[in-house]
Amino acid sequence: MTKFLAIAALFIALNVSAQSKQDYLKNNRFDLVSPGFSFPDNSFKIIGFGAYHGSAKTETTEIALLQSLTRTGAISYYLPETDFAIAHYFNSYLASGDTVLLKDLVTHYGVRVPQDKTVETYNKWKALKQLNGQLPAEDKLTVVGIDLIVTYKYTCKLLLELIDRQVVESPALARVADMLAADTTDYSPYYDSDSKAILRAFVAAYEAAPDGFSKGINDPFIFNHLIGNLKVTFEVFSSKREETIYDNYIDLSARYNFKNKRQFLRFGFFHLEKEREGGNASFFTMLIENGIYAREDVISTIGYLTKSRVLWGVEYDDNKEYKTHTTEGGFGIGDYRKEYFLGIKNLKKTRTSDITLFKLNSRDTPYANGIPDLIEVVMKDEPSNGEDVKGKSTTAFIDYAVLIANSKASTPIEEMR
Repeated sequence: MTKFLAIAALFIALNVSAQSKQDYLKNNRFDLVSPGFSFPDNSFKIIGFGAYHGSAKTETTEIALLQSLTRTGAISYYLPETDFAIAHYFNSYLASGDTVLLKDLVTHYGVRVPQDKTVETYNKWKALKQLNGQLPAEDKLTVVGIDLIVTYKYTCKLLLELIDRQVVESPALARVADMLAADTTDYSPYYDSDSKAILRAFVAAYEAAPDGFSKGINDPFIFNHLIGNLKVTFEVFSSKREETIYDNYIDLSARYNFKNKRQFLRFGFFHLEKEREGGNASFFTMLIENGIYAREDVISTIGYLTKSRVLWGVEYDDNKEYKTHTTEGGFGIGDYRKEYFLGIKNLKKTRTSDITLFKLNSRDTPYANGIPDLIEVVMKDEPSNGEDVKGKSTTAFIDYAVLIANSKASTPIEEMR
């Protein structure tokens, strides 16, 4: 009898907690795609948005956030999940509207996360160009990349633009130029590719005789930034990604005045968590722990999917020609009986549209209660992150949640006609 009463009391307590969270959410929700939507927070230094990759309305959500934030001049820089050179040429697209360039950029950008190498990503950039074109000159967004090198192609292109080849004569540099002109390599940094060997030889040539190059380099800071990032890829770098993102941000901070000009990041959501999962520190956590920004100056907005599908796999033939793709609507979206975010049901019961934003960090929030709702992934058949986040509150990690409903899977860029 005592055991039954204890179980009943626990059941009642959990339902009261859920009810109080639902009441709170009803008072702190916003239809993100309504014409009058205004992001409810303007007191930040850096804001990030992330979600599971590969779902179409994730891109719609991001554009809606950017529309609101640029309307008030709240942000100056856009930092997508890519490297410095690819970001540099995204700026070129925003200025020129060259859609051939855009498609190639999306193709290379998507090497890091293939679920983002999509028609929807391409269309997101077209929407961003239109948005940016409507802003006053002083408010236009500049794209900056802080991630590890994704592929070598655009880093090579930018290096060649930074060096006056009329002044610098170097066989190693000539081989880089020939590789780019042929454009037949995969430019991969992830194995000992031909492109890596050519770039390794170029960096060695530069470091052996820097004076022979320096007179022809028109932006030494950016040149050395690229050299430093190339050298990271010459090592075993799979475990160095978060550290590199942080180091790149700090290196570029003075150049772009990040302390005084606010940024919007689009990264996978681990990078935007403000608290460690176990011993793992994300980029946002590093910013806070190293005193770059106060916790309240860093805003994390995470998207969650329901009744949606994601691009899952892309298949190619032996000649690397596109064949087909697969999608998922159960495992892989974070709202499935065998894999779901703790507490996602409260978002589902209180959403007002297919894209509903919830403010979780108000003073009266029930999300600061030591329960990792929306952070812990409950897994039925696989290990979860439960022990890593046990006893930690939702608001230790994130500030806002977006529930995205009825989203189709994204479409591979190869299907674009």
